[in-house]
Amino acid sequence: MSNEKRSHEAHSEWYDVQYATKEAKDRAIELWEYDNQHKTINHWIHQRMLALANPFMNEPKSWLTVGDGYGFDANYFFKNGLETTATDISEAFLPLSKARGFIDKYSVENVEKLTFEDNSFDYVFCKEAYHHFPRPYLGVYEMLRVAREGVILVEPHDPISKMPFLLALKNIFDRFDTTLLQKYWKNRYSFEEVGNYVFKLSEREMDKLANGMGLPMVAFKGINNNYYHPSYSQEKADDSSVAFRKIKRKLAFHDFLVKASLMPSQVLCAVIFKKIPSQQTLEAMQKDGFQIHTFPPNPYAH
Repeated sequence: MSNEKRSHEAHSEWYDVQYATKEAKDRAIELWEYDNQHKTINHWIHQRMLALANPFMNEPKSWLTVGDGYGFDANYFFKNGLETTATDISEAFLPLSKARGFIDKYSVENVEKLTFEDNSFDYVFCKEAYHHFPRPYLGVYEMLRVAREGVILVEPHDPISKMPFLLALKNIFDRFDTTLLQKYWKNRYSFEEVGNYVFKLSEREMDKLANGMGLPMVAFKGINNNYYHPSYSQEKADDSSVAFRKIKRKLAFHDFLVKASLMPSQVLCAVIFKKIPSQQTLEAMQKDGFQIHTFPPNPYAH
């Protein structure tokens, strides 16, 4: 069996393995509802990632979410009055979310071969799923195929391109022993329990991918957001929580390090555009702190 087929099967079965009964699935949804109602730390973490899509929500656009196992990402757009379709390779939770009114439409989809027609949705939103794909570029090509305006990825940020000292160390160490740096850079090759390699995002990779396809623009915004821990995830995200006060201090320190170019952001939002967005969207992106890369035309393309 090929690696990609193993990955597809493992991910399609994952939720049914982790939540084997209807009661377990209902409990997972109830926890999400609790997070929303009580504005917990877990809710705060996810809202910060979802909010990266806000500059693109000022106009009535249609949305597709990919790798949206519970349908909770689609709910963010749906509750804001936007036409939204949730998709995932697993059908475990999407019917339950639809039955509860969290989403309006869903489809069980493998991102490598989406069943939608070209240009079916204005935006495709993929949060914390790209890094699970066994063939991530193939997934991006498919998402771009079904998008009219662009694809938004929210994923772990690859640090190497933003840390020249780390890159220099790698180059020096690799001259003598290509495994040496792994003793110190523990997550250089990261894998997750479901069986996937963690394919992190970098600005340069998305720049090259978009240019190779003759696309006009990409945009990036990084945030620091790796503050989840099960021991305090259900606490309120306000100053009544000791854990949240510590998180705020960590966030301020990490933001300072990023601003000083001493570390990359932990999470990267990459937006790949198929066409130049409206002036309203461009202004909203700039206001929200996105870095926009507009490409020169290829002089040899006819």
